[in-house]
Amino acid sequence: MIDLYYWPTPNGWKVTLMLAECGLPYTLKPVNIGKGEQFASDFLTISPNNRMPALVDHAPADGGEPVSVFESGAILIYLAEKTGLFLPTELRRRKTVLEWLMWQMGGLGPMAGQNGHFLLYAPEKIPYALERYGREVNRLYGVLDSQLARTRAFVAGDDFSIADMAIFPWVRTWRAQQVPIDDFPCVKAWYERVMARPATRAALEVGKDLRAPALTEEARRALFGQTAQSVRAGAHPPRG
Repeated sequence: MIDLYYWPTPNGWKVTLMLAECGLPYTLKPVNIGKGEQFASDFLTISPNNRMPALVDHAPADGGEPVSVFESGAILIYLAEKTGLFLPTELRRRKTVLEWLMWQMGGLGPMAGQNGHFLLYAPEKIPYALERYGREVNRLYGVLDSQLARTRAFVAGDDFSIADMAIFPWVRTWRAQQVPIDDFPCVKAWYERVMARPATRAALEVGKDLRAPALTEEARRALFGQTAQSVRAGAHPPRG
């Protein structure tokens, strides 16, 4: 059995999508990031970067002790290798899937995250930040659109892969990102293909009721006000 430490965010959706596609049973362990639960000492032993998602596999392939995995990209690779699904073993196809997974992890996710922050959550509108991140997200959509114009079906070729699972949740936020999706017809068509998959719809329903309708001041402090001391306090809680 797998324990999934989760909150319904783009990075969380990646993992519920993979689990749904693979048909793997799991126990959902909500981590309320708006209340700072990601800084709890027991969670930090699983996810030292105090971010979700993370998982614990109680039946790893080597038959040994439970395995914990943090970082959504690492989780996708781990589950792909565990199941033999959605990550090719042939050198060149595998290389391409991993390239586009890393493209999302290092590019689309961080840039879209910053763009969304300054659009939706920053206490004041900062024109330079809005232009900087908005332009970069637009550029990245152009990169993805060009790739899909070549591959036609999915990001890394003819087959659905963990690269698609990683990228899809961030493209799902295109409206909040203020991306003119019609300017990227290949991305739009790909998005609709992925959205039509039964596993995608199931994955997006997981924990849907957990999200608060609005960002409270407590949540703002938990999400945006943390420092290294927050991690140290969670890793070494005071002893009574």
